[in-house]
Amino acid sequence: MVEITGFIALYIFLLAAFTGYEVIARVPVILHTPLMSGSNFVHGIVLVGAMVALGHAQTTLQQVIGFIGVVLGAGNAVGGWVVTERMLEMFRASREERKNG
Repeated sequence: MVEITGFIALYIFLLAAFTGYEVIARVPVILHTPLMSGSNFVHGIVLVGAMVALGHAQTTLQQVIGFIGVVLGAGNAVGGWVVTERMLEMFRASREERKNG
């Protein structure tokens, strides 16, 4: 099994961050909310991955980084859910207005 050193892990992280930024930057503004609502499951997977990483942490630094990952992953999942709920409320309100109006 190949051991991932700090530099390789940093390289993978920077590559993923750059790729994510480039993909999201090219999405039209009107598609951001549906894209977020459709990818909420990914936030859950990130949260589970952060919890697994925290569970395998051995040093204090690893535990701190894992804890920060869990907090940020949970915030991301909750934020995606809140945005989705607000978007659905907007559609529900307009549908009710059409029935009454």
